[in-house]
Amino acid sequence: MDPRISFVTLGVKDLKHSTEFYSRTLGLKIHKAYPEVTFFELGKTWLALYPVELLAGDAGVPKEGNGFSRFALAHNVRSPEEVDELIQTAAKGGGAEVKAGHKTSWGGYSGYFADPDGFLWEVAWNPDFPHV
Repeated sequence: MDPRISFVTLGVKDLKHSTEFYSRTLGLKIHKAYPEVTFFELGKTWLALYPVELLAGDAGVPKEGNGFSRFALAHNVRSPEEVDELIQTAAKGGGAEVKAGHKTSWGGYSGYFADPDGFLWEVAWNPDFPHV
């Protein structure tokens, strides 16, 4: 296997609302949008938004879920100030601030927001990982 993640697909409750959040609020460019899925190109990885009931059906699992999903998406930025700015932008655009930006034990600066469906995004400035 050639190691890579090709797509991250999020099961969303309201495709139109989530598409607007990712495109208008976060500024992601829509590559293709269909009635049942929206694709955003993120360099070598793609983000797909797909209605939760269709994604669960495709995988053959129940759509109900609760609690912590045991993963977070992450986005590195160029400075601690950008961490705060992006978290505030997400909160103003329909997401929610989960954890304010703060100095970390590993020498960086990070915080979290949740998208309209509650998916966690860590926003971090990490001096050991240059912005890609």
